Amino acid sequence: MQNSSSLASSATVAVVLSTLVAVSGSSVFGSAVGYSSPAQSGIMDDLGLSLAEYSVFGSILTIGAMLGAVMSGKLADFMGRRVTMGFSEIFCIIGWLAIVLSKSAWWLDIGRLSLGYGIGLLSYVVPVYIAEITPKNLRGAFTTVNQLMICCGVSVMYVVGIVITWRNLALIGIIPCLLQFLGLFFIPESPRWLAKIGRWVDCEAALQCLRGKSANISEEAAEIRDYTETLQRLSEARIVDLFQQQYAHSLIVGVGLMVLQQFGGVNGIAYYASSIFISAGFSGSIGTIAMVVVKVPMTMLGVVLMDISGRRPLLMVSAAGTCLAGFLVGLSFLLQDHQIWKEFTPIMALVGVLVFSGSFSLGMGGIPWVIMSEIFPINMKSLAGSLVTVVNWLGSWIISYAFNFLMNWSSKGTFFIFGSICGLTVLFVAKLVPETKGRTLEEIQASMNPFSAKR
Repeated sequence: MQNSSSLASSATVAVVLSTLVAVSGSSVFGSAVGYSSPAQSGIMDDLGLSLAEYSVFGSILTIGAMLGAVMSGKLADFMGRRVTMGFSEIFCIIGWLAIVLSKSAWWLDIGRLSLGYGIGLLSYVVPVYIAEITPKNLRGAFTTVNQLMICCGVSVMYVVGIVITWRNLALIGIIPCLLQFLGLFFIPESPRWLAKIGRWVDCEAALQCLRGKSANISEEAAEIRDYTETLQRLSEARIVDLFQQQYAHSLIVGVGLMVLQQFGGVNGIAYYASSIFISAGFSGSIGTIAMVVVKVPMTMLGVVLMDISGRRPLLMVSAAGTCLAGFLVGLSFLLQDHQIWKEFTPIMALVGVLVFSGSFSLGMGGIPWVIMSEIFPINMKSLAGSLVTVVNWLGSWIISYAFNFLMNWSSKGTFFIFGSICGLTVLFVAKLVPETKGRTLEEIQASMNPFSAKR
């Protein structure tokens, strides 16, 4: 089955179009995350916000995203993948409009919370939908386009935010929301979700649409049907079921990758980047553009390599790069403290930040989301996916909140900790993360959760 031609399909127009519509949601995610940095001075000046009030505006997005993430799996199972994406975009559009029209901090926060809820849903449902519609030989690359579009959304906000006002920047944020909302009317539902709810005729019609009119889908359809019927014999999944031994490997890998991704310090580096660039003698805006110039091509390289080299090698190279970069930035702070090589330390910090951004974009940014969408069986996917997504957003909030306190405690110590966690990630991947390249979702899930297919 591994090498069967009927399962290793080419990218049809329907798969490409469906993926592009889905990842419009990823650029909404990126726009929301990237908005607060370029808008900060304009909003604080126009609305007279204190730094504390603006910090609430920046961080409330994560609270909304955690709420969205908690509900994401159940909603995607109840309403379907397409309807959930449309539902989330309504909250995103309301959020952006509230920010555009806001006259006070209160309206800003309401808008940001609504936007956070929308992207919390999207952060789960987009990679899951793409993984469920794409052929196994293309799944990794297509699912990683999710991360590429997040990166592009952040980059557009950073670059465009230099030249336009914060209200106009929020209006630009609405564009990808509308693109996805309208595009959802023209793409098929996930065949695996249709199979899960027993709509076999619709499942085969969606699969035929995705694989092409002349494609032979019998083998893939039979595998989806067999696996779904096996899982339907099991009782309805509850949250306690997640912690049974049979799902332990999947849960450790899914949650572990998200914890290591966030506690490796990506948000700390992102938030502190502009001040590191300023200390290196560059303007904040030039430094920001330098990060964009590094991040976007490295994310694109990750997309290209995903189904060639596989997930594990890319993850290990990416984590090793972030480990090296964390120690490089930590070393620059250590040398600064001791007044050694004063002319070189800012350049070391700059290089460290750019190497971190590039390495993270290559694999650690996107691959945990790819693996999350692949490893959980469909009966556990909503609960497990929600848990993993909540863990990611919680980690993001903890690091964002704690970063300034950590830097006050010890700048060098903070980055040495981040570097050490990135080093641990290499060992974690080598020991526990399976290679999922070129295998169907059913094969991956049966191998990782051996009892779920037998019981």
